[in-house]
Amino acid sequence: MADPQGFLKTRERELPARRPVPVRIKDWKEVYEEQEAGQLQRQAGRCMDCGIPFCHSGCPLGNLIPEWNDLVWKGDWREAIERLHATNNFPEFTGRLCPAPCETACVLGINQPAVTIKQVEVTTIDRAFDSGYVLPQAPERLSGKTVAVVGSGPAGLAAAQQLTRAGHTVAVYERADKPGGLLRYGIPEFKMEKSVVDRRIAQMEAEGTRFRSGVDVGADVTGQQLRDRYDAVVLAVGATVPRDLQVPGRELDGVLQAMDYLPPANRVALGETVEGQVTAEGKDVIVIGGGDTGADCIGTAHRQGAKSVTSLEIMPQPGEERAAHQPWPTYPMLFRVASAHEEGGERVYAASTKEILGEDGRVSGIRLVDVTFKDGKFEEVEGTERVLPTQLILLAMGFLGPQGPGVVEQLGVELDERSNVKRDNDYMSSVPGVFVAGDAGRGQSLIVWAIAEGRSAAAGVDRYLTGSTALPRPVNPTDRPLVV
Repeated sequence: MADPQGFLKTRERELPARRPVPVRIKDWKEVYEEQEAGQLQRQAGRCMDCGIPFCHSGCPLGNLIPEWNDLVWKGDWREAIERLHATNNFPEFTGRLCPAPCETACVLGINQPAVTIKQVEVTTIDRAFDSGYVLPQAPERLSGKTVAVVGSGPAGLAAAQQLTRAGHTVAVYERADKPGGLLRYGIPEFKMEKSVVDRRIAQMEAEGTRFRSGVDVGADVTGQQLRDRYDAVVLAVGATVPRDLQVPGRELDGVLQAMDYLPPANRVALGETVEGQVTAEGKDVIVIGGGDTGADCIGTAHRQGAKSVTSLEIMPQPGEERAAHQPWPTYPMLFRVASAHEEGGERVYAASTKEILGEDGRVSGIRLVDVTFKDGKFEEVEGTERVLPTQLILLAMGFLGPQGPGVVEQLGVELDERSNVKRDNDYMSSVPGVFVAGDAGRGQSLIVWAIAEGRSAAAGVDRYLTGSTALPRPVNPTDRPLVV
């Protein structure tokens, strides 16, 4: 184990400092500074190597967390990345973007601040890339089987890498001009610089994975053409249908879905030119939705020079301590301050939108009312109605499922009651040879679940193609996470 007395000698939880707000909102670089190696190793040394490591069950990937904590504490970075890669294809993604359910399941976290698992993870992989430890793992022989993966987000990339390493010839189709899915154009640069995606794509290309960017499957290539051309198809198209706001004034100019706002902003941050881009510069911005996508909109609006930013959430403000009905090791709903919230703006809870106001076809204000949640429904609080001025409203209320028209309809796969693609325990849809992984089958979820599902789907595809598989399978679609 790591230092047997580490959790006694180092009781404080220490994370790297965020760059000063006045500095970081002037650029698009990642917000965290580098953490001193000795401090990180002391944090890794706080790991207790519990008899029953609940962090394993908190992580959908089943990461071997105590093992690589111990190796980092000892300074064996090469072996640490081997143990990390044994369960996670892309720790550089989860280490930056995952909300770390492993940490809320940490046994030390029962009565002390949890081990900084996520920071140990991301530092381990970044040092591995810098040290040349991350090398292509090309298969020893090819199977002669071909697989098309539709979508290059974390689920698609994980499935593709696993199948390529198993010896299959894999082509990844992506409708955007570069692979990465939402990792590239949905996640702002200040949360993950795109060089992080590029270096992993380069490794996958060296291993033999082929990328077909700029191809809209369902339009440029039909689902039937993929079935005719490949021995198996993996749908990893995500849950891209956004939840909308059904109130008067929704049609006004200046009311955008978050995914109509963030990708153009990310492209401009990368040096591209986007015609007709809508920016927050000089505007009073309202962001509806208090999740990660909402925080991404807030941080982007700050960097574009918004006059003011207000975040609206219909649910009441969470507490700062675990609620009684969310005991350890479940993932609690807590009041959290992301880097974007730290940069300014107001967070308004328990407020519902009644109407969007406009002048000459453009949004000019939003009418709100406070609400309480009773007996399973929201009730308005009398006398709390008010109007906030705004010239830009961003809807970040989550996603409903995969896009129906296109490849999903063309393949004729069955959907479940939540409009996700149905699949069996091997991740195969109702159509033989067509598999599904990630949000398209699970529904909107975490990046760590997407990678876990991509790995599991790859095992199902490999078994379908060859009759057996040696690929690991962290989860199946009937699993229910310990954390929610």
